[in-house]
Amino acid sequence: MSSRLPGFYKQTVSARVTALTDRSELTADEVEMLVRCDSLTPELADKLIENVVGVFGMPLGIAANFIVNGRDVLVPMVVEEPSIVAGASFMAKLIRRTGGFTASSTEPQMIGQINLLDVPDLDEARARILAEKPALLEAAGRRSQTMIARGGGPRDIEVRLLPETPAGPMLVCHLIFDCRDANGANMVNTACEALAEPLAAVAGGRVGLRILSNLADRRLARAACTVLADDLAFGEFSGDDVVAGIVEAWAFAAADPYRAATHNKGIMNGVDPLVIATGNDWRGVEAGAHAYAARDSRYTAMSVWSKAEDGSLHGELEIPMPLGIVGGTTRVHPVARIALKLLGVQSARELAEIAVSVGLAQNLAALRALATEGIQRGHMSLHARQIAVAAGAQNEQVDEVAAQMLAAGQITLTYAQEILQETGGIEDE
Repeated sequence: MSSRLPGFYKQTVSARVTALTDRSELTADEVEMLVRCDSLTPELADKLIENVVGVFGMPLGIAANFIVNGRDVLVPMVVEEPSIVAGASFMAKLIRRTGGFTASSTEPQMIGQINLLDVPDLDEARARILAEKPALLEAAGRRSQTMIARGGGPRDIEVRLLPETPAGPMLVCHLIFDCRDANGANMVNTACEALAEPLAAVAGGRVGLRILSNLADRRLARAACTVLADDLAFGEFSGDDVVAGIVEAWAFAAADPYRAATHNKGIMNGVDPLVIATGNDWRGVEAGAHAYAARDSRYTAMSVWSKAEDGSLHGELEIPMPLGIVGGTTRVHPVARIALKLLGVQSARELAEIAVSVGLAQNLAALRALATEGIQRGHMSLHARQIAVAAGAQNEQVDEVAAQMLAAGQITLTYAQEILQETGGIEDE
């Protein structure tokens, strides 16, 4: 299957679905579910969260052109912001010319935290806990037999001392838990609760919190790419100038947390839509990624961009990526199941590697625009269609109104309404 979809953005929705069907193994029922607006029914939604009164729809798009570790990948993305899917697809097209993304990941290990208070001697307690590690790991595993049978489960126990906190000294135990192809949050929390009292007995303190950490720095995903300078050139901007501008833009983010926050938001613009499409916890991914960006006590850029010796642009990204392909919403939400099938991933690690690659592509799209013509020209050309819809345009009117607003340089709701009134699209109130 090729991830190249030439002219995909010009096609109608039905034509895109047909093209997607031809390039995937989706069944007729899955295709029908993909395009229906009621694939998540209120009845099913009521089983997922509390106090359900309806279902909120979001656009599902396909980012094309991706090659990750030599495999073509069609990337489902759930997002409402214009330019994200287009930007990621275009950058993936440029990057595929040099072989695509090279990605890797660490073992799918999460960290569960148990903090103990009123411990008489922190150092002695740590020594006792480490001496009893085999027995404590066995205690943590008693409620994790299913995961152990799959090759996962408790792996290690680490001890950290917090001698000064606003609530007094604390001893914190980290349970390292291998989650295999699951996100693992519930399993880790269950194991922490099983381990808490045995730990307190060994340490001589009382149990505080027992919960996983979203700073999943034992579960990292990395991606790297190279783009030829000539492929980045356009209009009046030479490839060398674009490469230099992107490196300078990255340097700004590396040095300044105010810029880094927006730089990193651009990365997560690529990551989050894929995480959402596959039914994973995008809030946990966000929390971990931003915390990891501040791991050296200074918030900085998540990615790194540099100019290679041959003049090409090289990018790298490493962030925590705790994703699952089994359990939870990934197997309950019907469209999440379809998204995983489209991706063709065989493991949670493979999904994480694709996600971080998409984040790097989206970062490049934003930096290229910022370092050249500015972010608004391309973004607003896509945003104009949203404005047209908000003004009341329908069907072919949407593109017509958007084109007029762009030509006039006035992309506002008021101007869109004026256009529609002049053309008889809406009536005066």
